[in-house]
Amino acid sequence: MYKLFFNLVFKRMDPEQAHYTAFRWIRLAARTPVLRTFVAAWLAPRHAALRTEALGLRMHGPFGLAAGFDKNAVAVDGMAMLGFDHVEIGTVTAEAQPGNPKKRLFRLVPDRALINRMGFNNEGSAAVAERLAAREAVFRTVVGVNIGKTKTVPEEEAVADYVASTERLARHADYLVVNVSSPNTPGLRNLQATESLRPLLTAVREAADRSVTGRRVPLLVKIAPDLADEDVDAVADLALELGLDGIIATNTTIAREGLGLKSAPALVKETGGLSGAPVKERSLEVLRRLYARVGDRLVLVGVGGIENAEDAWQRILAGATLVQGYSAFIYEGPCYARAIHRGLAARLADSPYATLADAVGAETRKVAL
Repeated sequence: MYKLFFNLVFKRMDPEQAHYTAFRWIRLAARTPVLRTFVAAWLAPRHAALRTEALGLRMHGPFGLAAGFDKNAVAVDGMAMLGFDHVEIGTVTAEAQPGNPKKRLFRLVPDRALINRMGFNNEGSAAVAERLAAREAVFRTVVGVNIGKTKTVPEEEAVADYVASTERLARHADYLVVNVSSPNTPGLRNLQATESLRPLLTAVREAADRSVTGRRVPLLVKIAPDLADEDVDAVADLALELGLDGIIATNTTIAREGLGLKSAPALVKETGGLSGAPVKERSLEVLRRLYARVGDRLVLVGVGGIENAEDAWQRILAGATLVQGYSAFIYEGPCYARAIHRGLAARLADSPYATLADAVGAETRKVAL
């Protein structure tokens, strides 16, 4: 039903306009008591076998919504209603910014992919912090907060920019993510170099600890699939050195060659980050490399090209405690999370593993033996 609707309606709409249209419907449903109860009962059934503990947090399952969909924390309950076990809002910057000029979002339908050059369009960390503080949760879900650099801030002032967002948002976050891997903010990916990343992560950790007393806010870093293998290793080693809680692998890619893209060449050549099915292979490679390096000392979050339960299961076997999706949600529709939960529960039941935690990294460990 959704695929027919997508082809007849959403496919004919500008991708960004379609996003906001769907967003409004989700928010409206979540604000309507009887309707949201019905929707959640259908789309967010709980599977006891999938209950997950990660980052010191208890979740209904391992599958969450990646950053980028709900930039301003306006639909956390709506996404929980649709079955996502955690919702990562953002990317949020210290200052409000409109993002890059439109048109800036493109569908590559034959490739089940998206290209975006949104440019961290958001209301700014002060506004988002105020909204999170005022939120009265309808559905219990874990809320991650993804922070990035304000576009107009030069690289040499990036640390202070991230610290400002941390001081405003950390108290409202179940976990915090430092995004240094979007390709759409000039110079941002330079911060992935360990000589830049070390002072940044250290400052954010200190700011979070200073801002929040009584608990430790878990801190993760999100990296790009375009990092060379030795740089992936360097980030992993740095994360261990600094006592980070986890790594999210991976963000979008700027690569186009070698991905077997079928969409029109003019569309493929659009600048921005490519997400969806074409990123799947490299994201999985990065995840395996990270797990081989850090084992269970860090929580790894697998994201990039997770279209179905099999993709999610392969990330778990590769080393991901948590998995996230976004692009496939556009193509699969509201039953996306439900299908992944059902498929994961079935795969776990048919596997030799007693719990989902036992399955994490199992295949990567076999290869290492």
